[in-house]
Amino acid sequence: MNKIKVQCGDFQGNITLPCYEAFKSPDLSRGVSMAAVYQVGDSSGWTSMGQVDYKEWAASKNLHVGDTLVFNYNSQFHNVKQVTQHGFEACNATSPVATYTNGYDTVTLEKLGHFYFICGYPGHCQAGQQIDILVSSPTSSLSPSPSTD
Repeated sequence: MNKIKVQCGDFQGNITLPCYEAFKSPDLSRGVSMAAVYQVGDSSGWTSMGQVDYKEWAASKNLHVGDTLVFNYNSQFHNVKQVTQHGFEACNATSPVATYTNGYDTVTLEKLGHFYFICGYPGHCQAGQQIDILVSSPTSSLSPSPSTD
């Protein structure tokens, strides 16, 4: 089954033209996979101030390939380091997979599995500014159910 992936909406909640076109398309019957945008930490953003339990935040999300994470933070005091599982567990940012520093960073989740992020500023990861993102396979209510014959 082919699926169409469409980002339906901008940050203000307006439906974008590609979304509108997809829903009026006859290809809709093949199934539509929607990409979502998540601001890490919701309105608190990416911070070490103890306002956000990032483990709880991540557990409350159902993330899929194509979804986007937004890290919103004060770049004078924080950064985002994508690290390995070992780097995550040790709060070690010395060999990051990727580094983000502009204060409004977006990361598109391009494969299944775990993505690990920490703040590389001293003490911030240890204070809880770290997140383990699990990207899972989507389940589509538009797909036909498997036969039980």
